[in-house]
Amino acid sequence: MYRTPKILTLLVTLITLSAAHAQVLSDSLTIDGNSRKFFFNKPPDSFKNPSLIFVLHGSGGNGRDMMQGATKMDERASTENALVVYPSGYKRYWNECRKASFAEANTEDVNEQAFFADMIAYFHKRYAVDRNHVFVVGTSGGGHMAYKLALTMPDAFRAATAIIANLPDSTNLDCTPVGKAIPMLIINGTADPINPYKGGVVNLGPGRSMGAVRSTDRTFAYWANLAGYTGSPTAEKIPDITLTDDQTIERYTYRTTGKPDVILLKVNGGKHEYPHDLDPHLEALSFFERQLRQP
Repeated sequence: MYRTPKILTLLVTLITLSAAHAQVLSDSLTIDGNSRKFFFNKPPDSFKNPSLIFVLHGSGGNGRDMMQGATKMDERASTENALVVYPSGYKRYWNECRKASFAEANTEDVNEQAFFADMIAYFHKRYAVDRNHVFVVGTSGGGHMAYKLALTMPDAFRAATAIIANLPDSTNLDCTPVGKAIPMLIINGTADPINPYKGGVVNLGPGRSMGAVRSTDRTFAYWANLAGYTGSPTAEKIPDITLTDDQTIERYTYRTTGKPDVILLKVNGGKHEYPHDLDPHLEALSFFERQLRQP
């Protein structure tokens, strides 16, 4: 359960992007005494009850820099009535579900659920976002944060996407899952030295262990089982556009009317990076848009 913060401070600044002549808004919320910042492009006046998409940076990053990694997604979303928001983690990290994380966000147990709940309320109040159309996509540590939101706040999110991230192993999980399925897209590389595809310890350097994670297959199976799927998913190969990179992508899909979609993009030869043959944020956006077309 998240706690409603007693203090709420809104600090608004405007940043002008000279190259694109776009206006980026920066704001912050005070959650349990901690100032938590987020960024977003100024929405067009044409927006009517837009969807809300959170894009989460990896460990050591911040929301402002993450905007550069999702430019194509943001551009397309702006034409399709979706507002994209880039929050910053606490001291560049998230308090996700990894018990062994060395990050201060974890050791201080910062209240991420309150942060996201208050951001949803913020954007509903100011831009009338549709509370039933809230999505999250995260990379690496941000992918772990996306898992946490799906595990602990499934009623607040329509769907989630995790990129180069596996669920923590049961010995390393310090979240209490609600146990409700939501649509989930996972994009992982088989040659990832940081987020091991077959499971194991995530090590960011000396003294910077994040503890053990499950394999991608077990992570995929967790969300599929939660959604009530049995048997094997539908498999297909994605066209190999970049022929010289030793990467190929396979898509595994669980999809049945009345159940949440659960999809894995297996990047054969993929490391701890974005795939070469597709834009993962555009894939996430297409995945989110499909959920809005479901009954």
